Amino acid sequence: MEALVSTHFFFKGQKDFYRGKVRDVYNINDEILVMVASDRISAFDHVLPEPIPYKGQVLNQIASTFLDDTSDIVPNWKLAEPDPHVTVGLRCEPLPVEVVVRGYLAGHAWRVYRDGGREICGVKLPEGLKENDKLPQPIITPTTKAKEGHDEDISFTELNNQKLLTKRQIEKLESYAMKLFAAGSVKADEQGLILVDTKYEFGTYEGKIRLIDEIHTPDSSRYFYADTYEAIQSKDQKQRQLSKEFVRQWLIENGFQGREGELIPEMTPEFVESVSNRYIELYEQITGNTFVKRDYTDIDTSISDAVNAFITNNVQGI
Repeated sequence: MEALVSTHFFFKGQKDFYRGKVRDVYNINDEILVMVASDRISAFDHVLPEPIPYKGQVLNQIASTFLDDTSDIVPNWKLAEPDPHVTVGLRCEPLPVEVVVRGYLAGHAWRVYRDGGREICGVKLPEGLKENDKLPQPIITPTTKAKEGHDEDISFTELNNQKLLTKRQIEKLESYAMKLFAAGSVKADEQGLILVDTKYEFGTYEGKIRLIDEIHTPDSSRYFYADTYEAIQSKDQKQRQLSKEFVRQWLIENGFQGREGELIPEMTPEFVESVSNRYIELYEQITGNTFVKRDYTDIDTSISDAVNAFITNNVQGI
């Protein structure tokens, strides 16, 4: 199966380039960013050896759809989607925090609670909760954006004390994050899903806070199926999840959690195809749209032509 593993473009006006775990990011004239969602897949802070066809398109188009859908309530960085794997947007200055919103006691928050913690990021949690229980109301649990290693929990109070964010910025982030989570929850409900938790990243552009990066994708969010949630929860069983958790579980079952000395298990063509199909299923379930597979023929040329045409028409001085 064909896939977009990595890119090596030099676009008009390009000043620098950054390769993340799954995205290749190009800085154009210090004005806009070209974000190419590759088909690389990561888990446990490792990029896995085999790419997943259509994964980049899935993530890019989910994020692009939800950026458009929420632009009336929160300003964001997106300007255009010139190619199924590409979003072009304003070059914002990232704020040093990931804003995690949780509506249910799952994942990291559950592990803290299970181990006796009753407070996370300065937010107190009630007694008597089980894994995946709905919280009395959604909570925000910020994390630092670590350049290396794992992100760390931090409270908004501590972010202010360390002068990483101003009080006004904190108030704006809280407001925006809750509005986005509410909008995402409504959309999920329409699709028969529950938006369990998600993370948002924000930056500033000309002094104005904007939502950046992706939003409500299966890589940044956790979803449950609504129709079986109550029955499963009443039996104290594991919830059916719509996220890339299935990849992490496969790795765990095959002896890999990213720890020193562990080897990434072989990803057979059959497994790669099954993951690709699962991502397409995620797209259709989350957005309600039919997924149209892109043509990988001459994909580099297609992306280059589309992005350069956008730059020519929209970036001054090029």
